[in-house]
Amino acid sequence: MKTFAFTTFVAVGFVATMGSMGFFKDLKSSLEKTHQYEKVSLAMSKENRALKKEITELKFEMEKLRTKNNFLSLKLEDKMPKRAVASVPKPEHQDLVAYDVYKWGADKLLAIGDKEFHFRHYDKSAQFFNELIQRFPKHASVNDRVLFAAGIAAYESKKHYKWSSTHLKRLVESYPKSKYYRGAKLWLALSELKQGNKDYFVSTVEEFREKYRNTDEWKILSKHYETFTTKLNP
Repeated sequence: MKTFAFTTFVAVGFVATMGSMGFFKDLKSSLEKTHQYEKVSLAMSKENRALKKEITELKFEMEKLRTKNNFLSLKLEDKMPKRAVASVPKPEHQDLVAYDVYKWGADKLLAIGDKEFHFRHYDKSAQFFNELIQRFPKHASVNDRVLFAAGIAAYESKKHYKWSSTHLKRLVESYPKSKYYRGAKLWLALSELKQGNKDYFVSTVEEFREKYRNTDEWKILSKHYETFTTKLNP
């Protein structure tokens, strides 16, 4: 019985010893792997830091090159002769109507033209009247009154003398019995004078001298004629 007990004890101790040896062996292997992973991780971290530093230096060099390139471009631009773009003509005036955007109807163009004329905003008034007349030439609203207002607005804007002549000529030719007829001939003569057509102006003065000497239009025209002759003979 004692022999069996001793044998059992020895057997259990042997198994326990062998088990412990296996555990420590596994533990050692695990520690060795962990150590290897740490070495690899440290190496990768070091390499990553080196790469980041290299990228930062490259970015700095790129910025230096970009700055230098911009500086050289500006110097080259300063040395080049300035030329206007031939294919893009400079607009004669600021477009206050923007018809392509708003697609105004004839009645709206007329209403705005009249309103701006009332407040003596002649440039805007002239543009709206001109848009009305050009886009809706046969509209019922385009009558002698509107042509007269359009002509005066264009003249008073000091920008659109050609428009003034066009509208007033149409009035004179289309409405010979209009109450605006003599006024249209007066403003037409002044518009032509502004465009350098002195002969037309003088012939109109002579016509008024013969036909309309007792009119208000003659009084206005004669004053302009006196100014005109004074400039010719200072």
